Formats: sequence, C-alpha cells, structure tokens
Amino acid sequence: MSEVKVYVVIGKITKPNFKTIFRKEIRALKPEHALEKIYEIFGSKHRVKRFHIKILKVEEVRRGEKP
Repeated sequence: MSEVKVYVVIGKITKPNFKTIFRKEIRALKPEHALEKIYEIFGSKHRVKRFHIKILKVEEVRRGEKP
C-alpha cells in the first residue's frame, strides 16, 4: 500500500491584480498529486488560472523534521 507524505510547495502567483509568493504544506502520495492540489486550491479560493501559478520548488518533508 502507498504511504501518504507531506510536501512543501513554494511558488508565486502572477495574476495582474494579485501577486504574491506562497508556501503551502500538502498531504499527497506523489509530488504530482501535490501540484494538482495546489492548482485546485488556488483556482477555487482565489480564481487563479493555472498559467498564473509558477511553481518554484516541491520537496518532501521528512517525519520529525521542521521545514
């Protein structure tokens, strides 16, 4: 069975009226699933299209480690 991991996703939003840098912790099976969750969250909460989101880094957080 697969193990759920915690990923830290760092990126920026470059929407014309909304520019910011974000750092979000996401629980997912793979890094690709964490990226999809980021697109889903920002699309629904902030109405940001995928092409306005630039992902800078995705890294796994090890258990017992602080990012």
